[in-house]
Amino acid sequence: MPVSVVVGMQWGDEGKGKIIDLFSEEADVVARYQGGHNAGHTICFGDQKFILHLIPSGIFHKGKLCVIGNGVVIDPKALVEEIGMLKQAGFEFDDKLVISDRANIILPYHMVSDQNKESTSGDRKIGTTGRGIGPSYADKVARAGLRLCDFLDESILKDTMRANYEEKKKILKNLYGCDLQEFEKLYDDLLGYREVILKYIRDTQSILRIEIAAGHKVLCEGAQGTMLDVDHGTYPFVTSSNATSGGACTGLGIPPNKITRVIGVIKAYTTRVGEGPFPTELTDGFGEQLRKNGDEFGSTTGRPRRCGWFDAVVAKYAVELNGIDAVALTKIDVLDTFDTVKVCTGYSHKGKVLEGMPACPRVLEECEPVYTEFPGWKEKTSGARCFSDLPDNAKRYIDGLQKLLDVEMLMISTGPHRDHTISQGALF
Repeated sequence: MPVSVVVGMQWGDEGKGKIIDLFSEEADVVARYQGGHNAGHTICFGDQKFILHLIPSGIFHKGKLCVIGNGVVIDPKALVEEIGMLKQAGFEFDDKLVISDRANIILPYHMVSDQNKESTSGDRKIGTTGRGIGPSYADKVARAGLRLCDFLDESILKDTMRANYEEKKKILKNLYGCDLQEFEKLYDDLLGYREVILKYIRDTQSILRIEIAAGHKVLCEGAQGTMLDVDHGTYPFVTSSNATSGGACTGLGIPPNKITRVIGVIKAYTTRVGEGPFPTELTDGFGEQLRKNGDEFGSTTGRPRRCGWFDAVVAKYAVELNGIDAVALTKIDVLDTFDTVKVCTGYSHKGKVLEGMPACPRVLEECEPVYTEFPGWKEKTSGARCFSDLPDNAKRYIDGLQKLLDVEMLMISTGPHRDHTISQGALF
């Protein structure tokens, strides 16, 4: 019953899309367990490039069952557009995509709330994408959300949506002075999306239990990353779900004792999008060089990512928190042009080196990174497929990271395409 979880170890954008796409070759089932269409997984093969926001990355492989779990919040319009994009590109998957009947729905009033709250927060804004993710999760926790099972009965759908609509209309008018579209227009749009989505709605918890009992290989796919987890990340500058490995259990209905392996994905440097503390951030030419070399712009929003050196404090925190057994290291080629490469091995706060990750964002903001330097290699690593092909200093850097994290280096990505990869072991 092999079940592996692939989780981001930083603030998202670690290159999980490519890694999950590669691991999908070994899996029978690929299941997404949290987040919404605020996440983007980029997959490149041949001369094609796809950015997926909701559908699991295994969709490009024949014979794989792809599951969107109950822990995901779904914008029906975004989902229908993504399905249409893939079908237009020639991918047929009506028999290989299932969506949990327990997944919550993002509606237009969630986006209106999200965008207005962010725009009026001033210095307290968190850098949300404004796509309604947080307000949808808030309704879920408040037991006021619409779920995909409500699509199965039109009368329940309409009554529940109308009650929510009337409440949101009053709240948004009083808080932000804004008006919603008429209910009938929003409801008619939703019915149009419903017609496309209905065929995919299933009891995915039962499906996954059957697959696991049959001994099939299940790959659980997370969005965002450890430091954006709503409980364990740099709160409040986080996403609204559990992006850590534990989220796979609640977001898919898989018992914890069925998880057999956790794989972490981490960049050879660090990035984050949005507001919040970022100890190793580089605001000088080195940061710009990382952004340029790594094409560090959000796959969902296009926003330039903040860039900095590798943070081993964050990485070790992610290893411990997620129970990571092995790591996939990405974007080593981005460092090819640097004379010296730095790694943060500790945080200094008011003259003391901290043990562990501080919970308070203000403390983390005040931390100074303690660096260890590695000599650069000034040679091309892009496209390398064997560890022996790497420059000696690149090998020393990777070995240094492995010693710091004390976990197996399962895979090293040397570029965006599938074949730009050094594989050093199997997923399952």
